[in-house]
Amino acid sequence: MADEQCELSEKQKKEIAKWFLLNSPAGEIQYVAKDLRSILDDDRVYKEAALEAFPLYNKSHLICLELPDRTSDVLLTSYNDLGENQFLDPRTAQVAIVDHVKQVCTEVRPAADEELASPFVEEYSCALDSELLKYVDEAYPKGVCAVYCVSGKDVEGPGSDFGLVVVISAVRNSPQNFCNGSWRSIWNIEFKDDTQLLEIRGKLQVVAHYFEEGNVQLLAKHDCRDSTLIQAPDGNAITIVNIIRHHEAEYMTSLEASYSKLPDSTFKDLRRKLPVTRTLFPWHNTLQFSLTRDIQKELGIGK
Repeated sequence: MADEQCELSEKQKKEIAKWFLLNSPAGEIQYVAKDLRSILDDDRVYKEAALEAFPLYNKSHLICLELPDRTSDVLLTSYNDLGENQFLDPRTAQVAIVDHVKQVCTEVRPAADEELASPFVEEYSCALDSELLKYVDEAYPKGVCAVYCVSGKDVEGPGSDFGLVVVISAVRNSPQNFCNGSWRSIWNIEFKDDTQLLEIRGKLQVVAHYFEEGNVQLLAKHDCRDSTLIQAPDGNAITIVNIIRHHEAEYMTSLEASYSKLPDSTFKDLRRKLPVTRTLFPWHNTLQFSLTRDIQKELGIGK
């Protein structure tokens, strides 16, 4: 009777599987999916969960896929999602058709006119994209970026508002060294014609996973905002990228400062000063420890 009460329904299994897939660390969803498929031992439930979870995961993690002809890459985001597994690449004026579960681009087609921004908006977008590429190439090894029009894409000239969004994604996966991580930043840029102002809002996120002899994950988020006057497309592009550069560099500096204080602050808050072993924790030596091996040796616990 107890066993029957503990039996999960197919819907519950699917929701649990989705949760694990959606919460997979950066770059590790395929590993999680492989284990889940084995544990579930039910291909139908697994496929239903995967079909729902992978598109959400891919877009939230801003994953980048290579086009079939290897001439360019396309980012998967909510800003260039055209539906039916199609994603616009404004830089090449193409639309990529993707397989979310396999995380590959299977086909590409030319973008239709109605899927692209007007020439007026495109001038601002292309200038910004060109300047952004220089910054990302300089700041992020293996970084990718894109600029999308998210509002007012049919604007034909001055006198109306429109909005662009800048997406930057940089991934550093090294599973052989038990470490994966990513940087993601999204910058919403609103062109306000009545005030002649550019309003800029940024969302920055750093994710890392270290799993050698342990399981430590980092998730750091930061929001910021700024503004400047609307200029000609080239001038706008330089100003916007300089603002992005300033805020991202400032945030990275603040992260480094926070982590340098970990041994004296955060680590001490993570466990009791007198553990159950009744042995005082050697706080003066926290910098020298690996995740578990050295701590166990120092405290005389474990194997």
